Amino acid sequence: ALGSHGSSTTEVEKETQEKMSVIQQNFQKNREVVMSQLLSLVCDIKPEIHVNYRING
Repeated sequence: ALGSHGSSTTEVEKETQEKMSVIQQNFQKNREVVMSQLLSLVCDIKPEIHVNYRING
């Protein structure tokens, strides 16, 4: 019983490492695009009058 528990733990750890590796690769691949989009949203401000604004009350 202890042997099977140990092997399942090792298998779970291996799967976890594989998933973490994929996540890190995706992060590296997409980091520049995400940062560019975020900075664009923060820095490119386009002032507009709200649709509910009424000039003459």
